[in-house]
Amino acid sequence: MMQPSSPQLQNLSMQKWVALVSGVLLVIKFIAWYYTSSVAILTDAMESIVNVVAGLVGLYSLYIAARPRDLNHPYGHGKAEFVSAAIEGSLIGVAGIVILYEAVHKLIVPAEVKKTDLGIVLILVTAVANYALGALCVARGRKNKSLALEASGRHLQTDTYSTLAVVAGLVILHITGLNWVDAVVAIILSVFILYTSYNITRRSIAGIMDEADTNLLMEMIRLINAHRRSNWVDLHNLRVIKFGSIFHVDAHLTLPWYFTVKDAHGEVDIFSDIIRKEYGESLELFVHSDGCDEGPQCPICMKPDCPVRKQPFNTKVEWTLTNVLKNKKHNTQSSSLNS
Repeated sequence: MMQPSSPQLQNLSMQKWVALVSGVLLVIKFIAWYYTSSVAILTDAMESIVNVVAGLVGLYSLYIAARPRDLNHPYGHGKAEFVSAAIEGSLIGVAGIVILYEAVHKLIVPAEVKKTDLGIVLILVTAVANYALGALCVARGRKNKSLALEASGRHLQTDTYSTLAVVAGLVILHITGLNWVDAVVAIILSVFILYTSYNITRRSIAGIMDEADTNLLMEMIRLINAHRRSNWVDLHNLRVIKFGSIFHVDAHLTLPWYFTVKDAHGEVDIFSDIIRKEYGESLELFVHSDGCDEGPQCPICMKPDCPVRKQPFNTKVEWTLTNVLKNKKHNTQSSSLNS
């Protein structure tokens, strides 16, 4: 049973605010467009429609991700967050295309923009609100390892930047009276929005396809190296898979072959505690203990009091991103010793 303070429920609560605030800001932007007839404000309002839809999709995905594991989903429901991020990225892309079309049309067939002063005030208010909420979402998403919540935050911040560009364009238009400025600003924003769509969609697909998180693996390897024990003869077959806010880690830890089951479990527990202390409850760890290969691995074994050593220690294998990912024990003949 999940506790109210669990990361999943914190993400769910934040996403509720995203959906609510996005709805309010959408109304304000359409009011601004109604009074000004600005295509730049219209593009901003259309993107906010995406915000509302994406916020609701994100809310549902986080609700699904927060559900406990069951027989049909032994790893939980966290993958729903990647699906949500993919949908959100796609919606942003559609908005960018529509905005580009409207802006080019306005550039070809100019139309007067009215009451720019009122539009500037209303849109500026939405920019401040969006940025503040977006920053909170990104911070919470990073803390709780939630791609869906971070994607929502990035989307809100992107909306803020585009809104500020709209404000800048309205200020220039207000001063100069050049109506084409409104369309040019909208075109620039559409390109920026399409780029954001690509980034969000790319990351979500990478998560669905279980693409390796190189930065996370490197951090974990550095941590293990810093706390390496002489009983740990070798580390290999390290894997990390992300399920929403949960990291599932598999690894093979090679220990002296003569260790009892109790001895081996003790070393595995120490290994696991070191990683959990750094990554908290967002990590589930499965460590398989292997017995060392008596003889071939003696030269790389740093255990000083080994009672069955057949060859002296002469080479320390530095565990790196290259050699610990391989499903193969290291030994003196391994080409990965100095990888």
